[in-house]
Parts: sequence; C-alpha cells; structure tokens
Amino acid sequence: MSNVVTLPDSIIETIDRLVGEEGRDRFVLDVIEAELRRRRMEAFEAVVGSLRDVDVPGWETPESADQWVHDLRRESDQRANLIEVDGG
Repeated sequence: MSNVVTLPDSIIETIDRLVGEEGRDRFVLDVIEAELRRRRMEAFEAVVGSLRDVDVPGWETPESADQWVHDLRRESDQRANLIEVDGG
C-alpha cells in the first residue's frame, strides 16, 4: 500500500539540506513517530492520577487489582460459555 503526503517545497528543501535527499523518508518518518509518541505521552499524563481520589473496590493494591482483573476475566469467560450453550 502506498500513501502520498504532500509537503511544501520549502519544507522538502530544508529537510534535504539537513539530511540529504536519500535521508528524507527516514527523517520524515522519525519526526512523525516522535510526534506520535509525544502526543500519546500527553494523553497518558492527562489521565495519570485521575482515579486517585476515587474509591474503586478491588483497586486498593496491585495485588487486589490483579485479582479484580482475574475475576472479571473469569466472569467474561463464564458468560461466553453460556452464550455457546444457549446457541446464541
């Protein structure tokens, strides 16, 4: 699959001066990946601690959270088995 991104000539010229024409694709990819990492980190930081003052039963400690996830998965598996048995 080939996708095309159009950039202004002035940007391409600047990139080529920095890394050469042969390095252009790698440079653009690196810049995009860095920006995506930065934005994901911003999104992550925006929610870190958001549940700090919320009382969520089962999330008191890492061990209780692990048990909570285990129990949730077991319940989900049990519901899936019921759906298979009921044919639906």
